[in-house]
Amino acid sequence: MNNQVILELKNVSVYANRHTSEEIQILKNINLKVYQNDFITLLGSNGAGKSTTIQMLCTLFTPSGGSANICGYSLGKHNQEIRKRIGIVSQQNCLDDALTIKENLMIRGSLYEQDPNKLKVRLQEVSNLLKLDEILTRPFQKLSGGQKRRCEIARALMHSPKILFLDEPTTGLDPATRQSVWYCIDTLRKHTNMTVFLTTHYMEEAAQADHIALIDHGLLMEYGTPYELKEAYAKDRLVLHSHQIKQLETILSTLPYPSQKDIQHITISLTHTKDAIEILDKVKPYINGFEVLQGTMDDVFLHVTGKTLKEEGETNVCI
Repeated sequence: MNNQVILELKNVSVYANRHTSEEIQILKNINLKVYQNDFITLLGSNGAGKSTTIQMLCTLFTPSGGSANICGYSLGKHNQEIRKRIGIVSQQNCLDDALTIKENLMIRGSLYEQDPNKLKVRLQEVSNLLKLDEILTRPFQKLSGGQKRRCEIARALMHSPKILFLDEPTTGLDPATRQSVWYCIDTLRKHTNMTVFLTTHYMEEAAQADHIALIDHGLLMEYGTPYELKEAYAKDRLVLHSHQIKQLETILSTLPYPSQKDIQHITISLTHTKDAIEILDKVKPYINGFEVLQGTMDDVFLHVTGKTLKEEGETNVCI
């Protein structure tokens, strides 16, 4: 990871007035630093403030309080300069259905580059990067869901942005299509020096990031690498399978690990994964088998917010 700060939020707050006299606070004193070439995921449930954050960072509105600096420019004062340096892929497709992919990308690229020869070179670079050659002459409306998402990412890359914002780019896609989108993201990370800023509510996607910012009800609850967050909030578990549960309970009562009994197995919370070795050494004669289950981002989210992403709760107002 490069040590150059490319995006910084200081005490950022956002208020919204939804046709009433009462203001509602959407984001609450957010502090965040993102470094060049970092891959950061903004993780949260629906209504947590993810899309509001992305829209603000893409210059659609300025913070109600605090300050935001993007690519060395102040949000609200130098929005035009910021827009030249960012790309955005939203949840909705933006390309013209009737035009071919080549036509779409050339038109979008011409908003930033007037030289047709340079545009053609950039189009070929993006096409090679995302493997679009075979579909460049096809109308956008004729493409599959995964192909359309790849083309939307290509659109956002035509002006060589320093930061790529991806606002829940895989929402509503089937697993195979989601995988093709992630191929694009992985390719970008391997072959460019671009910072990728992703919002998602899929745990498995968040776990692939360099850093995760966990947001809930407009508050930045936690920030760190997936490993750091799991170490802090997600305990590994040792599951012992046995027909001699009483004997196991007697032995485990002498050890400093909390456990939970079921009919034919006992689940033990581990302080460290290697603690399983000590336990297995003592209970080996009384077990039929065992499993070590690693802590997950689901565990982290549940511990930090007190809920799972699958739970339905009150929906926050989002701009």
